[in-house]
Amino acid sequence: MDNFARARHNMVESQIRTNKVTDDMLLAALGDVPRERFVPKAQRGIAYVDEDIPIGGGRYLMEPMVLARLLQEILIEKDDIALDVGAATGYNAAVMARLAGTTVALDRDADLVQHATAAFEELHIDNAVAVEGELAKGYARQGPYNVILLSGMVPKVPISLFEQLSEGGRLGAIVPGDHGPAGQGMSRAMIYRKSGGVVSGRILFDAAVPMLPGFEQEEAFVF
Repeated sequence: MDNFARARHNMVESQIRTNKVTDDMLLAALGDVPRERFVPKAQRGIAYVDEDIPIGGGRYLMEPMVLARLLQEILIEKDDIALDVGAATGYNAAVMARLAGTTVALDRDADLVQHATAAFEELHIDNAVAVEGELAKGYARQGPYNVILLSGMVPKVPISLFEQLSEGGRLGAIVPGDHGPAGQGMSRAMIYRKSGGVVSGRILFDAAVPMLPGFEQEEAFVF
């Protein structure tokens, strides 16, 4: 076992399994995807730390534990079509692709889209595609989606993303808590479900992750 493989194993056993993540398929996916491939070379030595990792340009990879708990709650199934909003270099989408039938990795940064595309090709992930577009608008062309993940905190979830959920679809996001402006204080992980055309939300756990760009002025549902 090389150093990265050992670090990946330790991440799963020490950071994730011990934090209420019990889904065997999800744990296997996290243990399989080489996180170091999705960070700049200078950062690869810290690819498996239990915190958000800066990848340049004010962007981050989400903390592994927060990602894992969100993915467990949105219950990705093998035939699902999934959308990763704010995919950055593609790590979260690569994990989702191990669980879903098709995964779309959306980012507005062309360089990050190129990085994700190269990583998917190198790792032979042929059921994931990286696309460029405005994050708050989603990617309706491939929708509706059974699962949508927002890979960072947003002030509110835009209507456009809820509209791209299929009936029975699930959306996982980090949003600010009830007290304090966006970006300050503790935020919370949420899961939203669409049933009978109506979207309802439920608080999962407290979480603090960096903000995603491009959501500041979007109209959104209020729950």
